[in-house]
Parts: sequence; structure tokens; C-alpha cells
Amino acid sequence: MQTIDPERAAIARVSLADIVRRGARRHPDKTAVIQGERRIGFAELDAGSERVGEALRDQGFTGHRIATLCLNSIEHLSAIQAIHKSGNVWVPVNVQLDAAAIEHVLSHAEVGAVFIDAPLLAVPALRALIERLGLLTVVIGGTQPAPEGTLPFDALASRAPAQPLGAPGGDDELALIMYTSGTTGKQKGVMHSHRSVHGALLSCAQSFEATEHDVVGSVLPLFHCAQHTISMGALLTGATIWLASGFDPAAMLAAIERERISWLSCLPMMYDALMKHPQRPATDLSSLRLCMYGLAPIPKNLLAQIRSDMCADVRLGTGQTEMYPPTMVYRASDHPGKDGNCWGMSVAGVETAVMDDDGRLLGPGEIGEIVHRGPNVFLGYIKDPEATAAARRFGWHHTGDIGMFEADGQMLFLDRKKDMIKSGGENVSSIKLEAVLLAHPAVGAAAVVGLPHPHWGEAVAAFVVRRPAAEACGEDELLAFCRERLGRFEVPKSIRFVDALPMTPTGKVQKFQLRSGHLELFAPDAVLR
Repeated sequence: MQTIDPERAAIARVSLADIVRRGARRHPDKTAVIQGERRIGFAELDAGSERVGEALRDQGFTGHRIATLCLNSIEHLSAIQAIHKSGNVWVPVNVQLDAAAIEHVLSHAEVGAVFIDAPLLAVPALRALIERLGLLTVVIGGTQPAPEGTLPFDALASRAPAQPLGAPGGDDELALIMYTSGTTGKQKGVMHSHRSVHGALLSCAQSFEATEHDVVGSVLPLFHCAQHTISMGALLTGATIWLASGFDPAAMLAAIERERISWLSCLPMMYDALMKHPQRPATDLSSLRLCMYGLAPIPKNLLAQIRSDMCADVRLGTGQTEMYPPTMVYRASDHPGKDGNCWGMSVAGVETAVMDDDGRLLGPGEIGEIVHRGPNVFLGYIKDPEATAAARRFGWHHTGDIGMFEADGQMLFLDRKKDMIKSGGENVSSIKLEAVLLAHPAVGAAAVVGLPHPHWGEAVAAFVVRRPAAEACGEDELLAFCRERLGRFEVPKSIRFVDALPMTPTGKVQKFQLRSGHLELFAPDAVLR
């Protein structure tokens, strides 16, 4: 039996902890991140994350799960690096989730510590949740002193210079647990290794030709796998990140001109807002070499407008939490006649096929489930071996997406096996929303689907059958009921009352009839909500 040489293993390791550290050795004084008026170089970002990582170790945290409950910020990026450098596992949390969903993530992942923005800690439900779970709490930002029993991030990052933390975990060890939105109301925890994520970062850099000369516009949240890949892939190559904590079209247009942003990644609805903004004609966009989009199809007319007035090279990147993005890239500029649901071809290192339910690989023009193989595949779902096994049937990773290869080798995405709705870049579980609606005493039956929307890509639409003698219940009452129990992005954009839902003989709702019969519900000339 061949033995493992520990010295070689340490030298050859693949670790997310090394991304900023190695960038700092290559070009210490180069700007790594821009956030508003703030700028931080690679060496400073590396040193600050080392100090925070050392503080975590001083608190006894090595090999633990540590969450971030943060908007985009330099501190958030530093905290991610500190978690990896101290040999811990990162658990990103979607800040738009309701308190119950956040509690599920923190409890299910067995999180022991959390980095949280001060305004979020001020939310009573979140503060009570963190105290109830007994989490070590590091507070980011805020104008007031950190609450008693918590640690201020700035104090940790400005400690006396730390000694190098040495070799933390790497290779196939667990690096992060990122939660999906879930189709049954409870999110699945997706476990990734250092190697699987690092492979995705290299693939991202290669697929979009990133170099140290790029300035990458990062506006999507870092707790999403797509933005994490783009941001860390940029730092891996030595590029600079322009980081925004939210989307403001005027601010983004000004930043493109001021910072000479070369690679922009936005949702289709964001590009639409940029194109329609009155400042766009006067903005110098000549620095843009690439406009990337994802999470929703892009209308042909918008795509043509972006290519004409913003950037000639427009590409779609796809992937999923389980198969860290990107998995496929569609070069829209090379195929201007194709529809927005074309996913293109696999990135280098990833193999893609279309499979039927019996595991048979299908040819061009045949419809089946999109499956992948590659080094960016996840380790499995935490505490869910059955779901892990189901995702690995027949030796491929199963995406749950339906598609087919066209004659030219491009992948055409057709539908989702499950009724997951993507609205404004967020995944919405129809089953979860239906359960909330059915909890209202006036609701006898409910079905939720995603319908085309000119701003959100897809919008959540609910169809409700009232109980007898409940005619007084209206849309506003149900929307208020949903807002109390769901994240903002999960609340329906429309609730329609119907006499009955279309059903199969076996009693299952035929959602395709609801979709096909209401495709114009959110037509461009309708009032946006």
C-alpha cells in the first residue's frame, strides 16, 4: 500500500484558505476590493483575515461550522477567508430568509459561531435566535459599541500582527455547507470540499478569461454560489472586485465609468434597469469587455440592446449549489438567433449529458434530465444520505432540470423537474408557499407557479380556492398573511381566486395548465408589483 507523504501533501494541498494569501504574495499592494470609497489591497485583506482567523482559534474554534449572516462587504469577504484559514467550515446564510428558515440552517448545520451585520443583530427575532442557540457572535459594522457578550469584527481585524496560521484543512475536507431553498419547505445543506470549490473557481476564471487586469462588478450576494464563485475566482487570478451591498443602477453606472469595470455580472432585470436608466447614454461603458447573466432567461430584445449599447460579449453562466458553478456557458453573442433558455456548452473539466429515467444517455433532440460529471460536484447533502444517493444515480450528478442537446451541441433548457420558481435571482419553493396559504382559515386549496415577468424573470403567482362562506377574504389579506411567515422574495406577486384547480384523475394539481393559461398575467403592459 502506498503511503501518503505528509510533507508533499502540505505542499500540494488545495485550500480555499490560500486564495488571498497567495494573491498577497504575488502583488501585495494591488487593490483587491473596492467598496464605495474604501479600497483594500491584497496584503491588507490577507493580514486582516489572518488576525480574525487567529481570534477564532483563540476562542477554541477549529473544525467547527461558522456562519455568516451578512450583506456584501469587505468584512464579509475577510470573514470567509478567516473561517477557512482557521480550519473551520463556512456556512453562508441568506439574509432574506425569515427567522424560522435561518434557525433551520443554523441548527441543522450545527453552527457554533456567526458573523453578523450589526443592523441584522438589532432585529429582535434574530438576536433572540442567536442567544437561544448560544452562538459566539462577531458583529460587523454599526455605530454603537458591540452588544455585551459579542465580539466586534474591527477589534479582531486590528489585533497585533498574527503569526501565520499554518496549514489548515484542504483537499477533500469539508470547506463549506451552503443551503438550497428546498422544495419541501426545509432547505438541504450542500457540502463542498476545498477541491470542488477551488476547481469551480479555476473553471470560472478560464471560462470568462479573467486576468489580474480585470475589475469585476460584484452586486449579487456573496451567500449565493454564483457570486461567491465569481468574486473568489476574480481574487484567485489577482483581479480587483468592485463590491456592492445592493443593486442601485445609478451607482453601478457611475462605478463602471469611474472604476473602469471590465466584467459585469447581473440578473436580466438588473440589465434592464441599467439600459432604461436616464444616466446610461451619458455613461462611458467602454471598459466593459464582458456582460454575464444568470439565474433567469434574458429576453431577446434586451440581449440585443445590451450587445448594441453596452457590451458586445454577453454570456450566460449556469450551475447549481450541488454542482458548483459554472457548469455550462452560453456565448449569446455567438448565437444571436437562439432563445434565452439556451444554456450553451459545458465548461472545461465538466462533462454534461441528457439522461432518461432509466439511466440511458440520450442524443441530440431527445428530451431528458440534464446530468453532469466533474470535480466541482458536492460531497453530499448533510444528514441526508437518501437524497445524496438519488442525486448520484447511474454515476452522474442529477440536476433536476430538463433539457436537450440541439443539433449544434448547444444545450436547450426546457423546464424543471420540480416546481422551483426563480424570481429575481432567488429560489422560491412552491410547496412551502402552498403550505403557508393552506394554513389560512379561508383557504381550501392552493397551487403556486412561476410565470414570466418583465422585471423579475419569473414571478410567483398563487391560485386559491376559498373555503365555503369565506368570500370576504381578499388578496390583500392573504398577502399580509404571507408576509408575516415568509421571506420577502417568497411572497406572491399575484393571488388569483378560482372556483377549482385543474386536477388529474388521481387528485394531483395540473400546474402546467395554470402556467399555460396565465402566461400573460405579468405582461409588460401590466402594472408591475
